[in-house]
Amino acid sequence: MGRAQTGTGKTAAFALPILERLRAHANTSFSPARHPVRVLILAPTRELAVQVGDSFKAYGRHVPLRCAVVYGGVPIEPQTKALLSGVEVLVATPGRLLDHVGQRTVNLGQVDILVLDEADRMLDMGFLPDIRRIVELVANRRQTLLFSATFSAEIRQLARTLLKHPLTVDIEPETTSAELVDQVVYLVDGRRKRELLAELVRRRDLHQVLVFTRTKIQAGRLAAQLDRDGVNAVAIHGDRSQPDRERALAGFKAGDVRVLVATDVAARGLDIVALPLVVNYELPHTAHDYVHRIGRTGRAGMTGLAISLVSPDEEEYLRAVNRLLRRDLPVRVVTGFEPSTTGSAPRSRTDRSRSTSDRATAVRRGHRSTRRAQARRLEERLAPAHGPTTATHPATQRPTRGVDGARVA
Repeated sequence: MGRAQTGTGKTAAFALPILERLRAHANTSFSPARHPVRVLILAPTRELAVQVGDSFKAYGRHVPLRCAVVYGGVPIEPQTKALLSGVEVLVATPGRLLDHVGQRTVNLGQVDILVLDEADRMLDMGFLPDIRRIVELVANRRQTLLFSATFSAEIRQLARTLLKHPLTVDIEPETTSAELVDQVVYLVDGRRKRELLAELVRRRDLHQVLVFTRTKIQAGRLAAQLDRDGVNAVAIHGDRSQPDRERALAGFKAGDVRVLVATDVAARGLDIVALPLVVNYELPHTAHDYVHRIGRTGRAGMTGLAISLVSPDEEEYLRAVNRLLRRDLPVRVVTGFEPSTTGSAPRSRTDRSRSTSDRATAVRRGHRSTRRAQARRLEERLAPAHGPTTATHPATQRPTRGVDGARVA
């Protein structure tokens, strides 16, 4: 069992030793019987499967070993042809692999090494029954490896059923996020998030902006709205065909598309060199997904920036992220986009303990705060205990400015 931060080279950590171990079986024979499947890598998403397959081909380009990648959303015939020709290394998503098993185009009886990459995500996506079926098809005498950025209690339970006397290699604590990523929170009303995002992209002339949403519907809607606002954007999610996803990703990597809107499913499979900026359009329901999202930037020793657009009703999600990171993210407000505190934002402990008579008295006195003052109170509740991060600074300091260049409130 291995765990490390996203973007620290987990794929190379298991790919290189596997290739070295397979060198003894490398051959140039044309017979499929000389190329049985010896290594099986399971990945939760198509993008991650392709990424792992490309890594194996790059690392082993001087070793005569065959590698194939199979996943859904594309015609099965080319994959069948590759499998029938014989491959030593097979990278697959669970569903499509079982399709090939059902068609008897692949034999897993000689698998020596089984790798579960991003195992926690596969459990989150409901692949546990498929994983159990696949495990029953591979040889009993094998080496099994689990790799992930996080290990939940469910993953440890799965490991106890699949592994015998597992050794755990834990590179970083569970609560760390990418240290080379600058993280900032912008408070804004939910209905004005798209307006603020478009303003930041246009004013700063930003390119290669990866934006995460919670749902596929929201991803498609946001990409279409940004495109109408004059910001070239495309969406990538599970409902799009594989060719469409590949074209969108290729255009984004080439710089033809400024904004790529993705769901959390795609978060584990995107590997974009020198990605400068990640935006959480909506905070994820699970704080661990926040770590995976921002892990798309600041990879391989490079720096990056992660912006979270947080509305008042997402305060609890922000608190969960702060607890996971064991620190409070800096909170800012862009002038002209100050949020109101009306709505479903959770009240502070002081608000909850205030008596009914006190609230009635406050109403009778007519104490009304401006929107800027309301935003500052919300900001102070979320800011670190040692003081505000973006409120008025001492006279000896210069005013703090946001990523859009405007003075923050």
